[in-house]
Amino acid sequence: MTLIAGTTASLLVRREVPPYGWFLAEDEAEGTPELLLPYGEAAGNRPSVGDSADVFIFHDDKGRLTATTRRPLLQLGQMGRLEMADFHPRFGCFLELGIGRQLLLPIKELPDNRDRWPQPGDELHVIMKHDKEGRMLARLAKIEDYERVVFRAPSSWHHEQRECWVTDIYKDGVFMLAHGGVLGYGALGYLPNASMIHPLRLGEKTVARVTQVRDDGRVTLSMRPAKEVGRLEDSDRILAFLQARPGGAMPYSDSTPADVIQKRFGLSKSAFKRALGKLMKDRLVVQDGNWTRLAASEGAAREAVASSDASTDTDAGAGGDPAGRD
Repeated sequence: MTLIAGTTASLLVRREVPPYGWFLAEDEAEGTPELLLPYGEAAGNRPSVGDSADVFIFHDDKGRLTATTRRPLLQLGQMGRLEMADFHPRFGCFLELGIGRQLLLPIKELPDNRDRWPQPGDELHVIMKHDKEGRMLARLAKIEDYERVVFRAPSSWHHEQRECWVTDIYKDGVFMLAHGGVLGYGALGYLPNASMIHPLRLGEKTVARVTQVRDDGRVTLSMRPAKEVGRLEDSDRILAFLQARPGGAMPYSDSTPADVIQKRFGLSKSAFKRALGKLMKDRLVVQDGNWTRLAASEGAAREAVASSDASTDTDAGAGGDPAGRD
């Protein structure tokens, strides 16, 4: 057996050396490599010489193999969800390992878009591996890693709200792990950009609605409410936007390109059209070419024109040009 960082081992307590701690080895044989279990790393009962101690092996700050009786949240080759504790602009994300030490996720593992990088408190699904020198390191879990542990989502999930974590980011959406509750680790899902309320970060936790349970057991997700509820909320948002605009008008309509709608309102083109349709049906807005206006603003404009015309007619009848008199 070889002493390997990131693994647990049952080792013999060969000797105690104050003020450092206990030196452990695989057996009593002469020349067997030893490693230190510092006093500060002995959680719970203190071992005695001759005892067997179950320890987790890691590298200390000076690069020496060291033991602890604390139990880590993740071991070599395992996948787990770890909370981000800190970030270093040169090295990457430092993840809580549960032993008073942190595990590095290198910056090269992060998305190209820095706006989508995780923040402290976000939770990342990673695999523990070794670097070239045998020290513990994290890498982001990939689809093939999830396939070994996730389950097929049941059809009963359709329309349910699920807690989800962003596991990977693509140009048109994000992959997520939908929490499985008592069922197990979770199910894989995909959330398209058009179904987001705001851009999501890697590792960010959110609640999303299952819009489809696919034949392969994966799910399609949305952060938006069901269409009827969403139509009411979206129409209220557009109405408030118009009310805050000068003249109660905006240069957006049914013919506005989908990418412009998504960028300006965070809505898909179809959701925007549904909301506009409701507002027009309720006679709250009108469309004029590529513009949409509040119906009240349209009426006020017509009243202003009519008032102006009436004023002109009155002035002409009351005074008029002297040259027009008999």
